[in-house]
Amino acid sequence: MKLQKTALIAGASGLVGSQLLPLLLASDRYAKVIAVGRRPVPMVHPKLEQRVLDMDQLEQHRLSLIADDVFCCLGTTMRQAGSKEAFYKVDYLYVVKLAALTAANFAAQFMVVSAMGADADSRFYYNKVKGEMEDTVRQAPFRAIHIFRPSLLLGERAEKRAGEQVGAVLLRVLNPLLVGPLRKYRAVSAATVAQSMLRAAEDDGGGIKVHLSDEIAAGRIWRR
Repeated sequence: MKLQKTALIAGASGLVGSQLLPLLLASDRYAKVIAVGRRPVPMVHPKLEQRVLDMDQLEQHRLSLIADDVFCCLGTTMRQAGSKEAFYKVDYLYVVKLAALTAANFAAQFMVVSAMGADADSRFYYNKVKGEMEDTVRQAPFRAIHIFRPSLLLGERAEKRAGEQVGAVLLRVLNPLLVGPLRKYRAVSAATVAQSMLRAAEDDGGGIKVHLSDEIAAGRIWRR
């Protein structure tokens, strides 16, 4: 009999995380799903264990972060964070701390949501931080690391972002026109990203794989 695994998800209240959590709970792969965050998610399930904690004190909760597969859906925007320092804390420090601690706890796989254009050498601060995060996460000793780089995410957020709402409407209209090399700029639904993250984990492969937005939208997730 195949032993069921434990999944850990950080950012379960966000756009992608809120789509991913029900998929993890419904999956036969997992006997337990640990949701980590600064506030609880409004959900009750026999598989679900919630760890409400201060992300600034993540190291103190290391023994609560034991899992086979780790799904990191943490992320904010410059406007929402309020400053470069606050943005850096959420999109870099929290992510790399989670990776380091769960790797030290012998987690096998790490799935993380990044962004299209992530590049540590970028002139744009958002893309630069995402690129630095990816570079650091790549150094963690997981058996497999999956980095997801979606374009603009479509879906209903708990907190409305006016700019993203306008951009989403425009991209819905433009999506059919974005072909060839422009296909990677097509908007992708948060639900599709969540499904892709679970499929990547189910593959149980090894190595480091970057999943680009058009590949995610098309369902072309790495298989052994």
